[in-house]
Amino acid sequence: MLDLEDGVAEDRKDAARQAAIGALNGIDWNRRIMSVRVNGIGTPWCHRDIVEVAAACPRLDRIVLPKSSEPFEIRFVAALLDGIEAARGPGRRIGIAALVETPKGVGNAEVIATAHPRLETMIFGLGDYMAEMRTPDSTVGLPNPDYAMPAEPEPHLNDQWHYALARIANACRAAGIKPIDAVYADYRDDAGLRASARRSRALGYEGKWAIHPDQVAPINAVFGPDPARVAWARRVLALLEGSSGAVAEGERWWMRCMRGWRAKS
Repeated sequence: MLDLEDGVAEDRKDAARQAAIGALNGIDWNRRIMSVRVNGIGTPWCHRDIVEVAAACPRLDRIVLPKSSEPFEIRFVAALLDGIEAARGPGRRIGIAALVETPKGVGNAEVIATAHPRLETMIFGLGDYMAEMRTPDSTVGLPNPDYAMPAEPEPHLNDQWHYALARIANACRAAGIKPIDAVYADYRDDAGLRASARRSRALGYEGKWAIHPDQVAPINAVFGPDPARVAWARRVLALLEGSSGAVAEGERWWMRCMRGWRAKS
């Protein structure tokens, strides 16, 4: 993802846009999904970001829209892309990723997720969400020790972002789009990053944003196929081969249902 928003000072916005266009057109990105995070709707740069980058870059796969708070914003971007693609002619269809990072956006997660067929994914933007929720946290992604329950020998830390994470994940799965988790800002904390990634994976997320190159490998390790689970799945499929009813293995059995096989204990 090439960034035109938070990573760029206001007096460098136009130069950054041209640099992104040059990078998209001048570098061999191979099969990577290439995105550009534009400036948010309501800023002086949003319209030009979308129009100039999308019109000039046939390699662009996706526009990332920050501060996505309501369905209109997704439809606005989609309408711009419709016009650009109609003028351009046949080519790659540009998708939209909604960066949900406000209380209003989390509250509208379900209607944002179904706003337009171009929407491919929703990303939880924790940094701005923390700021708008006015929490005392200082590091994006790090658990807050104040949000804990008394327990022995140590207090039990809870995840104060569970509600937002779960709501976004559920909205995405209901709409058939992909949920992606927020960044973990402390790039030196490998254990904390992996723990954060495992929590979001357990909620149904498909991936997590990285803020530093050192985070890519740990995130891929968490969200990539686990060899033990792949072996388990192959063993189950082998047991089910040719069966039309239920199959037992140890203390578990599987039954055929309308949408595939369901495990029972």
